Amino acid sequence: MMSSFLSGLSRISADFYIVIAVLILEGLLALWLLHRSGMLKTRAARIVSVLLLALALGLRAAAFDYATLDYLNFLSRWVDFFRQYGGFRALRHPIGNYNIPYLYFLALFSVLPVDDLYLIKLLSTLSDLLLAWGVLLLCSRFTKSRTRLLAAFFVTLFLPTVVLNSAVWGQCDSLYVAPLLLGVYCAMSDRPWTSIILAAVAFGFKLQAVFILPVYPVFLMSGKLGWKHLPAFLGTYLLLVLPAVCFGRPLWETVTLYFNQTGSIGSGLNYNSPSVFAVFTDIKNQSAAAVTGIVLAFFYMLNLLAVAWVNRKRLNDRAVLALCLLFAIGIPFLLPHMHERYFYGADILSLVLAFSFPLYFPTALLVQFASLLGYHAYLKMRYLLLMNYGAAALIVAFALSLVCFLSALREAAQKGRKRKT
Repeated sequence: MMSSFLSGLSRISADFYIVIAVLILEGLLALWLLHRSGMLKTRAARIVSVLLLALALGLRAAAFDYATLDYLNFLSRWVDFFRQYGGFRALRHPIGNYNIPYLYFLALFSVLPVDDLYLIKLLSTLSDLLLAWGVLLLCSRFTKSRTRLLAAFFVTLFLPTVVLNSAVWGQCDSLYVAPLLLGVYCAMSDRPWTSIILAAVAFGFKLQAVFILPVYPVFLMSGKLGWKHLPAFLGTYLLLVLPAVCFGRPLWETVTLYFNQTGSIGSGLNYNSPSVFAVFTDIKNQSAAAVTGIVLAFFYMLNLLAVAWVNRKRLNDRAVLALCLLFAIGIPFLLPHMHERYFYGADILSLVLAFSFPLYFPTALLVQFASLLGYHAYLKMRYLLLMNYGAAALIVAFALSLVCFLSALREAAQKGRKRKT
């Protein structure tokens, strides 16, 4: 018994040192990204960045032992499945309701001699750092203030929903939002091939990327993308799932995995989400209401695209950013079966808007408030406030985003008239 106890202590100690080592490496990567972006040119910036990174990573490490029901009932069991059936060889079996690229990581974690809970959260922490870098780069399209850009980077890392999502919950929403932000930045920066590849990577990790992906037809309208770039999306997606096919997963089943998972999101109209179904709760015919929500979300998206098409010659970066946020708020707001985390893209895009145009800072506060109500409901298993308060906050945030979009179009029109005169 004593030898077993000492062995357990040794294992815990080994895991601890591995976690610390990986966090240090992730912190060094973050510093390199900040240096590469020109953010560490002064001694003060370097000192502050090191201290804030240490605090952000330490805060996450403090929550690494916390296991939610999602981990206990799903993630840990999926890792055990990979462990039982041969690691990567188990990819030939249908397992879980995540897409193939994330399952690669779970398969890898199943063969590593480290607690898989820590590995899952280390992966999410890494994606948090990439997410913060994406926020910084996207904000750099609108401001050159290094102080403001550094603030955007670190506020992202300390944003409550970001910390709770990765370090506490062990979720991976930053893993799809980060490449989406970087993809939008690359499209604005006239790097269409990189942009479309990053969009495919985001879609490969999470279906929820479709809440923001409608901005890509907007890039087509504005000339930032061409039709010749679109096959790269399909090609990248196929490359992402190809390893699973090589391990024996049927190709068609692998490519169409999202269609086969539509039933896994649940049949309820709302799952602690600040959607329209948090306002209208006493609905008798839920199947009809679900269809209505899907139709409304589709027409909402089409209407935004139609407005963008009519104003395609006035689509500056500010208008496109506002459109991204309008998609990220409006589509999941109208859809049925939405969960607590499905406004994660709106959380981050509203923060980009806030640091790019401080006049709209209330938008970020409103979206964060709405999302946190759902997080609290899941993590604490009780409501702090009813979710219709969050829905009301999102409606105001939507209105502010719409004002930003329309003012951007008006500003572009005024500049166009001045050039003509």
